[in-house]
Amino acid sequence: MSMAGLALPSVDRDLEERVRRRLAEIEEELAREVASEFGFVTEAARHLMDAGGKRFRPLLVVLGAEFGDPESTAVVPVAVVLELTHLATLHHDDVMDEAVLRRGAPSANARWDNSVAILTGDYLFAKASDLMVDLGLDAVRIQAQTFGRLVEGQIRETLGPAEGADGLDHYLAVLTDKTGSLIATSARLGAKLTGASAAIESVMTDFGEKIGIAFQLSDDILDLTSDSAQSGKTPGTDLREGVPTLPVLLAQRSTDPADARLIELLSAPLTDDARHLEALGLLRAHPAMEEARVIVQQWADDARASLDPLPDIPARKALAALCDLVVSRTG
Repeated sequence: MSMAGLALPSVDRDLEERVRRRLAEIEEELAREVASEFGFVTEAARHLMDAGGKRFRPLLVVLGAEFGDPESTAVVPVAVVLELTHLATLHHDDVMDEAVLRRGAPSANARWDNSVAILTGDYLFAKASDLMVDLGLDAVRIQAQTFGRLVEGQIRETLGPAEGADGLDHYLAVLTDKTGSLIATSARLGAKLTGASAAIESVMTDFGEKIGIAFQLSDDILDLTSDSAQSGKTPGTDLREGVPTLPVLLAQRSTDPADARLIELLSAPLTDDARHLEALGLLRAHPAMEEARVIVQQWADDARASLDPLPDIPARKALAALCDLVVSRTG
């Protein structure tokens, strides 16, 4: 079974059919919503959407709805809202990171320029906000609060940790706001807007945040270990730009004299190709990589444990399978 580009094992034929159907409907609605009378706006807005993606947030909306009414008319619009929000943040992130590739395709800022990328992100945010109004005041408030957390996470990342603060603690706080919050909201609103109980809404929120952090941390590992075809960006992109990620932060804690060269290389952005390649090789062979995998496993285990209060239905098994997937993709 492949849900939203994720190689999930098949847990139930009926669930698989519903998920496939819903994700197809969401994809069609995404295309309709980004369309503009101004052709260039449509082209720019569709750019990252057409480059693919896992549709992780829509998948969690659809699975969350299984604990309420899976056929609710709210499923497609809320999934579209949250994916539009995610796509908008990608446009803005690429400008801040000066990224060249996104999902294996030229980023919007590389294809056009930063102004186009920023304005395209703003356009997608506007479309998401317009759609959200029809889902009720509670949904609007949750979305606004989530957006606030996204921005706070980005600001915290930009400013870096305070003097004397632990870099890893700071990084996890950034991920909780910048990545975990929107994934948590996806799982939450999928349940809430389809009639699930407040208790289930709470469980889905907790699960979404934990699996979101685990997924991002696994991406940190993949950025160092996979090639461009797998990760959709040049290996070691964050390393080159001096952006701290989980393996880097763990390696920087080392007091082993044998790691002196790696620590030196990691002390600044690696714009020189030879230094970048050397650091990438040293990191790939460093115990920090296995330590990072252990941390991903811990977050995935915590996410799986949070599912315990949910009713034993196929959707719960699918959510547990997501936890296994997060870990297996780092191997």
